[in-house]
Amino acid sequence: MSDLTPPVVILDKSQLADNIGAVARVMANFGLTELRLVSPRDGWPQDRAWATASGADWVLEGVRVFDTVAEAIADLNTVFATTARPRETRQPVRTPRESARVLYDDTASGLKTGLLFGGERAGLETTDIALCSGITTIPIDPKHHSLNLAQAVAINAYEWRTLILDAPPPRFRDQAPPASNDLLVGMYEHLETELEAGGFFYPPEKKRSMSQNLRVMLGRAAFSEQEVATFRGVIHALSKGRGRLLAKIAAKKDDAE
Repeated sequence: MSDLTPPVVILDKSQLADNIGAVARVMANFGLTELRLVSPRDGWPQDRAWATASGADWVLEGVRVFDTVAEAIADLNTVFATTARPRETRQPVRTPRESARVLYDDTASGLKTGLLFGGERAGLETTDIALCSGITTIPIDPKHHSLNLAQAVAINAYEWRTLILDAPPPRFRDQAPPASNDLLVGMYEHLETELEAGGFFYPPEKKRSMSQNLRVMLGRAAFSEQEVATFRGVIHALSKGRGRLLAKIAAKKDDAE
């Protein structure tokens, strides 16, 4: 199974070129090849990254840069957000070993997978975590939970590698694979637009948290492409029905006048 496409590594708002290079180095150590950057602080490319990559040039030369996390994971089916901080989202939380098994099974089933890592200081935004399939957290000692970016990537990459070297047959899927993230985001935005028109987001200052909660709830359902299309059809039918109702009310008002 060594021909499996390994998970994509996505670094959100990385600050130091040295850290990007160190991440590329450990990716190469464990057979991960595709690195994506979201809004790196100092732009890209950065010469210092090559200096700390210790020869893992092919990883850095293939780097793709995106403006947002949503764009960076749009073509992926299963993405885990790596964080050590408790979050208010009700998503599955797994260790790197548990996550590696899910990623392996999904990859063996033909899906595209990824691991999302936050910036060195701020970590990941909850709104970006809500776009992921779950959370991966490293069970480090609470007495000293400081872990640098390359170390976090290395631990997750190692767990993936152990499955590649000594892996049992992947489980068989008896259902359609989950939709890619670009389809899911389109569905979320479609729903939120219609809910906005219907006055659901009240008071206005709670719209962000309400939208985030909706995305997490729907994300847990692991919609297939067909299910996304069906759900968007439901949204369209409901909004169209609301339009007809408003038209009837307006017509009655005109008749009364």
